[in-house]
Amino acid sequence: MSVSAYDFIKIEPVDGPTYRPQSIGEVDVHQAVLEDLALRILYLSSSLSILELSEKTRLSFEVAKELAFRLRTEMLCQVTGSNGYIPQIAITSQGRTRAMELLSQCRYTGPAPVSLENYVKQTRKQSLSNVEVHAEDVQRAFSHLVVDREMLRQFGTALNSGSSIFIYGPPGTGKTTVAETLSRVIAEDEVWIPYAVEVDGQIISVYDSAIHCQVEEPRPKNRDDRWVLCQRPAVMVGGELTAEMLDLQFNPIAKFYVAPAQMKANNGVLIIDDFGRQRIRPEELLNRWVVPLDRRIDFLSLSGGKKIEVPFEMLVVFASNMDPAELVDACFLRRIQTKIKIGPVSDGQFCEIFRRVADEHQVPFDASIPADLIDFIRGTLKQELRQCHPRDIMNQVLWAARYDGRKPHLDHAAMAQAVEAYFLTPHCASPKPVCECRPSTTSGRSASTAESA
Repeated sequence: MSVSAYDFIKIEPVDGPTYRPQSIGEVDVHQAVLEDLALRILYLSSSLSILELSEKTRLSFEVAKELAFRLRTEMLCQVTGSNGYIPQIAITSQGRTRAMELLSQCRYTGPAPVSLENYVKQTRKQSLSNVEVHAEDVQRAFSHLVVDREMLRQFGTALNSGSSIFIYGPPGTGKTTVAETLSRVIAEDEVWIPYAVEVDGQIISVYDSAIHCQVEEPRPKNRDDRWVLCQRPAVMVGGELTAEMLDLQFNPIAKFYVAPAQMKANNGVLIIDDFGRQRIRPEELLNRWVVPLDRRIDFLSLSGGKKIEVPFEMLVVFASNMDPAELVDACFLRRIQTKIKIGPVSDGQFCEIFRRVADEHQVPFDASIPADLIDFIRGTLKQELRQCHPRDIMNQVLWAARYDGRKPHLDHAAMAQAVEAYFLTPHCASPKPVCECRPSTTSGRSASTAESA
């Protein structure tokens, strides 16, 4: 179907997903795109009611009825009956032939797409730069972790930038956990995500149920069901990241596009975990994202070579064990507005993490165990206290108890066994008991987690 042959006289589309178009003229994509979608759905269903067509396309009943009328006019479908006042339609042989041609070009049969123009407008409206984060928001999200007040202030300030953050520090200090928790601060906010976006007749699938958490609330009476009300998304990519994953992914079988990670993360958080160890070199990522980080726009490529401009409206969090100055150049670091170093924990923080982990798993432990472990890590191993140590040691104790068929209890014998399994220890080294866990002796700020990095 050509666009010009079937387009009704267009009226100005109403912006915003809270208005549900009541006619084809109000829908922000070409009529031919909607007709083709309806015919593909009808082909796969053989027969359905106008109400079912409305539900499958997420268009209003009035628009679905109008589409069925157009298909019937072209003898692509026929009315086979009715259920009450709702007509039942079935595809004709002519419609079946046309549908097979359409499916050879695109097999998308999901909800009707929205226009790229309206997607851009809505994404800009929902920008993180418009969100205000306060101390109580950060404290609530980080309540399950042991983090000092100054570090929380840095996190809150970074979130209010709505820009990018570089979190760095030694392994095991909880950088990944912190990055994930940052996304929880803004997750309480709600945004509209489209099922799909249409560009020049091409479909880009955006909504991903594995990423976008739908808000289970009473739907507005006249909402546009082509959009889904979700919590702000959080997307994490790690060492598997390649240059190809940063562009539109064309499915050669389904013959439509899937949005890349950064497009799915729009209006939320994109976490680049273990930055510097991806399959794409840091320099390549630098060249790819210099403009997006600076101007908040990204350019994606369709299979024909055409470039489309989409918003880059997200908080990008880079987490790395490497020194940022050695990893990327000054040009890239300038575009990452906030750099936060997460270092080792103090004695007091270590003991608090240990206590929380033991309480979580309901494991009793001898009072001197945390202090013995601190002395062993610092004195014997000559290592710093890291946030992952309490949980990792506790896991060793739990696994051993499961093997022995007994309830876990952390005494000196159990700790010696756990330490031997976990650390690369000097020959015959083992923790020596001391009296109690001492107060903090380590100065400086640190973020401590009750979870493994």
